[in-house]
Amino acid sequence: MSATTDSSTYVEPERKHGSLRRERRWAMIGAYIALAVFILFFMIPPFHMLMTSLKSSGEIADLSGNPWIVRSPTLQNYWELLTQGNYVIHFRNSVIVTACTVAITMVISTLAAFALARMKFWGSATLATGVFLTYLVPETLLFIPMFQIVGQLGMYNNLWAMVLLFPTLTVPFCTWIMIGYFASIPKELDEAALIDGAGHLQMLWKIFIPVALPGILAAMIFAFTVSWAAFIYPLAFLVSSDQMVLTVGIVSDLIRADTFQWGKIMAGALMAALPPLLVYAFLMDYYIAGLTAGATKG
Repeated sequence: MSATTDSSTYVEPERKHGSLRRERRWAMIGAYIALAVFILFFMIPPFHMLMTSLKSSGEIADLSGNPWIVRSPTLQNYWELLTQGNYVIHFRNSVIVTACTVAITMVISTLAAFALARMKFWGSATLATGVFLTYLVPETLLFIPMFQIVGQLGMYNNLWAMVLLFPTLTVPFCTWIMIGYFASIPKELDEAALIDGAGHLQMLWKIFIPVALPGILAAMIFAFTVSWAAFIYPLAFLVSSDQMVLTVGIVSDLIRADTFQWGKIMAGALMAALPPLLVYAFLMDYYIAGLTAGATKG
């Protein structure tokens, strides 16, 4: 009986261990299946765009063909976009507006976040919350009063009006992200810097910016994404083609009444999506880390 008892107590952990390993394997398989479905679902539109951009106008108009197969691949749509029309001008305008917006946003947000997170004063916490709440106001409600302000400044149909308007969308959220990062830095660093005779700007430049670099990069990526993909403000304030950015220029120049140049539209959209894709590919880890810290600290 003793041998039987010992044998049973020896086999039972093996069964539990095998059952646990089998459950873990099935959970892993289920996770990979769900991930594959997720990837397939979100890759269908870009793949369809790519196939359409490689087709000629005649092949696109031929409804009897398979929309997922290109019979005669051609780069004509890309070539015409880059050599004819105003696509290159739109691309240049988007680069100018995005670069200026990111620079302005980072200067304002970094200084504001440092003041609200480290230079404690009466009402700083309430002000920090108010700064973030302004981000929740949709731009569809703001563009009407913004239209009046831009008109009074004489900047209607001016590319630089976007440089003035886009920071209103990016500064609040970027400030909130960096407040969380700056607040997580130990206060002993402040005290040591003050003892050594450093001023607040020196502390910000030499201590806080290097330590909070992931949060700053996350804010930069967010500002870049918002300014590159903005549509409502450019649609409302820019009229002439030479002043338009990509998001509005593609729609304005490639859609005439009921005529849609689908090949060029898809090619232009794919080329417009390339810069954000490259930015996220190289800096995704910093972006996730920055968002996580900004959401949980402070």
